[in-house]
Amino acid sequence: MDKIKGKINSFESMGLVDGPGIRFVVFMQGCELRCLYCHNPDTWNKDSFSEEISPEELVKKIKRFKPYFGEEGGVTFSGGEPLLQPKFLLECLKLCKENGINTALDTAGVGFGDYDEILKYTDLVILDIKAVEEDEYQNITGQKINRFNIFLKSCQQNNIPLWIRQVIVPGINDDEKHINLLSSFVSKINNVKKVELLPYKTIGVVKYRTLNIKYRLENIPEMDEKKCKELENILLKNLNL
Repeated sequence: MDKIKGKINSFESMGLVDGPGIRFVVFMQGCELRCLYCHNPDTWNKDSFSEEISPEELVKKIKRFKPYFGEEGGVTFSGGEPLLQPKFLLECLKLCKENGINTALDTAGVGFGDYDEILKYTDLVILDIKAVEEDEYQNITGQKINRFNIFLKSCQQNNIPLWIRQVIVPGINDDEKHINLLSSFVSKINNVKKVELLPYKTIGVVKYRTLNIKYRLENIPEMDEKKCKELENILLKNLNL
């Protein structure tokens, strides 16, 4: 039997926005969503990657940074979509827990594998909600929402702590109607510890040009950060957070 190897796009050794505390962030390769505002199209193709590594090799690398984690920090598996490499992810999570390392998944919830088993070894899920209605979800991601719903159901059944995030894009979801829809959706989710709205940025445009991929939001300006914060405040008020 071949040894499990993971396809990795890149690493960040001292991440500060990828979960609590200081995190070692593993950006895994491969994503089946084609979000309008994605700024990492270089992570889409699972067979295009910068490094192939075993779970043991990766956790050995992570352990070198354990002294910086403190009480809150740890490792975050991000992407791309970490759930597209479930066997590798599961082995990494198990090894991390054996070594006393806090684990988080930064995910859109669209992968495959035994989610219940994966979540046994996951301390936090940072869940990216693209949209809450089927039509808008498909417009933004190019996929149907049912796979996301399956993963969310597994998180709920396993009582996993959740951080909820959504990217806010001018002209797409930057109004109170969308915020109220999101509020209604999130209010039904258990164990939500944090909710954030992230302003759309155009930092990924240069990657599309380099990869010769059409950028579909070419004429959309960056989201005004002040307005985004105002919408976030409305959302938090609705949720009593």
